Amino acid sequence: MSFDVPDDLRYLESHEWVRVAGDTAEVGITAFAQDELGDVVFVELPDEGTELTAGEDFGVVESIKAVSDVYAPVSGTVTAVNDRLRDEPELLNEDPFGDGWMLTVEVDDKSETDDLLSPDAYRDQIE
Repeated sequence: MSFDVPDDLRYLESHEWVRVAGDTAEVGITAFAQDELGDVVFVELPDEGTELTAGEDFGVVESIKAVSDVYAPVSGTVTAVNDRLRDEPELLNEDPFGDGWMLTVEVDDKSETDDLLSPDAYRDQIE
């Protein structure tokens, strides 16, 4: 099975993605992750203003199959949370790279993304 792996993102081995624009990063889980999890029924996210550390967990995704921690691809301060996921967790399944985004972060150090997987490296990991 082939999964969408947008070329404008960077990836974690734990299947999160990050889209950096200036000093802001948008974060979510990949199409592969949502497929592995199955139907998502609950999402727990941090509050705005929470400080994240790259590589540490910041939330939880619960599906009919499993409960999984979600990890921060970059360090920084949460500036927005996708509140729609509280009432519509299925957005992670339906549109993981669009309406299913999880949060935005004011990035402390953009160079942290240099250590993340490129789209090609992530494709190699999931194939």
